[in-house]
Amino acid sequence: MKALYKSGAHAGFELVDRPEPEAGPRDVKIRVMTTGICGTDLHIQSWDAWAQGMIEAPLIAGHEFYGEVVEIGDGVRDVKVGDRVSGEGHVVCGICRNCRAGRRHMCIHTVSVGVQRDGAFAEYVVIPETNVWVHHDPSITPELGAIFDPFGNAVHTALSFPLVGEDVLITGAGPIGLMAIAVARHAGARKIAITDVSQPRLELARQLGVDLTIDVSTTSVKDAQRELGMREGFDIGMEMSGHPTALPEMINNMNHGGRIAMLGLPSQDITIDWGKVVTHMLTLKGIYGREMYETWYAMSAMLSSNPVLHAGISAVVTDKLPAAEWEKGFATARAGVGGKVVLDWTEL
Repeated sequence: MKALYKSGAHAGFELVDRPEPEAGPRDVKIRVMTTGICGTDLHIQSWDAWAQGMIEAPLIAGHEFYGEVVEIGDGVRDVKVGDRVSGEGHVVCGICRNCRAGRRHMCIHTVSVGVQRDGAFAEYVVIPETNVWVHHDPSITPELGAIFDPFGNAVHTALSFPLVGEDVLITGAGPIGLMAIAVARHAGARKIAITDVSQPRLELARQLGVDLTIDVSTTSVKDAQRELGMREGFDIGMEMSGHPTALPEMINNMNHGGRIAMLGLPSQDITIDWGKVVTHMLTLKGIYGREMYETWYAMSAMLSSNPVLHAGISAVVTDKLPAAEWEKGFATARAGVGGKVVLDWTEL
């Protein structure tokens, strides 16, 4: 099969022939149709300090995908050949304390597809049946199916706290921040503001129905509050960017008792006014991946019940290229000015 392969501990990928993966007794083999390019994949391509500490090459990267089941192991019970599926990228042990308590997203032995085991930047990928998400809704296109993983990040983050009637601040208008707009609106938020410095991304946010876009290179969040007619601070914060100034700025603009969900991984140390966190009784909650598998049920239910949400999430995919043009796709994703970039593995 063709695969994007990192042959050793160095920057870059190569589109080369690799052996097809074999399915074990409880595994499912999937013919990959589409894959999303994630920030994690950019780190692995660059072979930066994060990648060097997280993965062992050789490796096939890629963890956001949609495809068709072509083979199942003898122990597979529910997934069928011909099913159209996406995949949960975190393979858990099933026996640690958190797994046994139903908190599989907190498994201490998690192995990530495309990070610690071969992933989906290939014509075929193999994952356990327990990680397969079957799409019963025919309206899920290959492009939308490829971004269920990051959509799940947005849903997990946005639904961490009740949103009905709340004023929401999202920092970072990347693909996950953009999807969080649609989720927050679906869940009943009152006013939604989002920050970034990329005008194309802020324009995408406006198309998704955000109440206010804030170019933080020219406008302060405090000024934005006045523009929204807010008398107090934001009730809910979603930090998606990882930028070192984003969280302190968010803390400074939260209402007393405000709640912050943090998905963005900080790019460097952040100085936080812990006095304000304490005296304003703020809640900070770290978010990683998706709740397995409650988030997946929520995603599917929202998409099937809300055509506006379905259209909004689909619109976050702004670029689709043949997998053979992967270098152009990675360059587009790295530029950070558009939405989600999807590679088509049926075109090689």
